[in-house]
Amino acid sequence: MTIQERRNRPAGPEVLVVDDEEDIRELLELSLLRMGLGCDTAGSVAEARELLGARRYRLCLTDMRLPDGDGLDVVKHIQGNLPGLPVAVITAFGSMETAIRALKLGAFDFVTKPVELKALKELVGHALKLGGEAGVAAAGGRSFIGSSPAVEQLRGQIEKLARNQAPVFIHGESGTGKEVIARLIHSLGARAKGPFVPVNCGAISPELMESEFFGHRRGSFTGATADKEGLFQAANGGTLFLDEVGELPLAMQVKLLRAIQERAVRPVGAHGEEAVDVRILSASHRDLAQLVSENLFRQDLYFRINVITLRVPPLRERREDIPELAAHLLARLAARDGSPVRSLTPAALDALTSHPFPGNVRELENLLERACALCEGECIDIGDIELHPTEGLMHSIGAFEPFGADEDADADSDDERIRVLRALDETRWNRSAAARRLGMTLRQLRYRLQKWGME
Repeated sequence: MTIQERRNRPAGPEVLVVDDEEDIRELLELSLLRMGLGCDTAGSVAEARELLGARRYRLCLTDMRLPDGDGLDVVKHIQGNLPGLPVAVITAFGSMETAIRALKLGAFDFVTKPVELKALKELVGHALKLGGEAGVAAAGGRSFIGSSPAVEQLRGQIEKLARNQAPVFIHGESGTGKEVIARLIHSLGARAKGPFVPVNCGAISPELMESEFFGHRRGSFTGATADKEGLFQAANGGTLFLDEVGELPLAMQVKLLRAIQERAVRPVGAHGEEAVDVRILSASHRDLAQLVSENLFRQDLYFRINVITLRVPPLRERREDIPELAAHLLARLAARDGSPVRSLTPAALDALTSHPFPGNVRELENLLERACALCEGECIDIGDIELHPTEGLMHSIGAFEPFGADEDADADSDDERIRVLRALDETRWNRSAAARRLGMTLRQLRYRLQKWGME
């Protein structure tokens, strides 16, 4: 470091660099100085603990291999004593398992050796935002409604996950609010001002997936009349939410894994890759571990996106939240339609709280929307609510059972109609995706829709 650079060093150190190699400490100190950040350096776990106890920092960067321990010891110390301080680990190239261990312990992010200046700038930029404006965007946005113990625990997990960059897999039944949770993690975190790009993986045609995810160049295939950016480029600097990630075909899983690992994508027809800075959140109502055992989902991709699993409780496990949820939904429906806010009679509320809700919050919202349309007064009574029969339906919660080959077998049953409509709703009426989810052929699905007068 030159004399002039030392003179220009900011007065108060904001970053603590922990590494036992003096040349690495010098390199990181110089890089941070060029970003306008002063730093202290430590060569051991003991020295790092001493500095952390004596001064306040905005970020800690620690190497994994230290003479009296490792970077995980530093992460544990910070999580136990300074939980608001972002800590990132520096790992050897290819040590993904170590990086994942650090993320699970609470590390904000990681960089690999040799440290690239661009990656370091991105990491530092996101980390420093955590102490500033991160989380402000969530105050006026959609929140997760409820005050049950299950929801309070979920809120705590969301706030913790928002403070790091680890990939999160959100697992829950259909209609439980997985996208709402993903938006909260995004808006409470360092990427709050960046884009949030949701994509339903089951609603994209397999032939168009590569172009949709990575973009394409003009002339790369028939119909490509102009350059088009993909979902990764659209989410650059923010979050990409892969909803129903279990629906991805195996060929696309390979390309997605490479994009996540390399933090770069190659548009269709392009000669080189483009760097992207994206946090990956994913979700599914299906058991990915089961799909891995059935060779329907790649194990390496499973471990890459499933660094941390967040389970969303179904509505039947938090029935005490139904009155609050119903009031919130009724107020939203009234605001949308410009009508007075309706209320539920005690009988109607009792009926709702005793219903198992296989469709979860989405089913509750649909019931209330239909009740508002049928209700002629200001109060919704039990006669205005049409609760679907649930006998024989609960077995279908989670993953769907395959249909038989006989097109006429039980084609008129209410249960089957509910299952088909739910699958169509979840795939935004993409018939091919809905048929795959239901375990039937597209022809079988069309037959049922025609039979029900819904084609």
